Amino acid sequence: MKQEIKAPQELLAAQRLANVADTAIRIPGIGINVGLDFLIGLIPGIGDAVMTLVALRIVYLGRKLGMPKALQRKMVRNSLLDFAFGFIPVVGDIVDLFYKANKRNVRIMERWWLAQHQVDLKQQTQAKLDAWQETQQ
Repeated sequence: MKQEIKAPQELLAAQRLANVADTAIRIPGIGINVGLDFLIGLIPGIGDAVMTLVALRIVYLGRKLGMPKALQRKMVRNSLLDFAFGFIPVVGDIVDLFYKANKRNVRIMERWWLAQHQVDLKQQTQAKLDAWQETQQ
């Protein structure tokens, strides 16, 4: 069997960042997850600017992975849309509760990475299943 395929460090780092930014804290009673993007975004102007830098770090990690420019542009668009809404008082905060641009961007990264490694992942899974079935006989 080939070397085991694992998610790259860039993707894992992007997942961690998106979690902290978008969903790390569950609001009791209403069951909505928020992250630093929502909390820091409550600070007018500066909060949204800081969290946009975090969002652009996720885009950069996608670039390091070799993602196509079209997908990188889509990720930047998601981040800028989140940033723009942040400047609208109250509405921007509500958008932050539901839009979760960082999570969206990580899903784009995940789908792309999985598509790039689909065949190898299927082979790896089948090899592990075969090995497990041998131990069951």
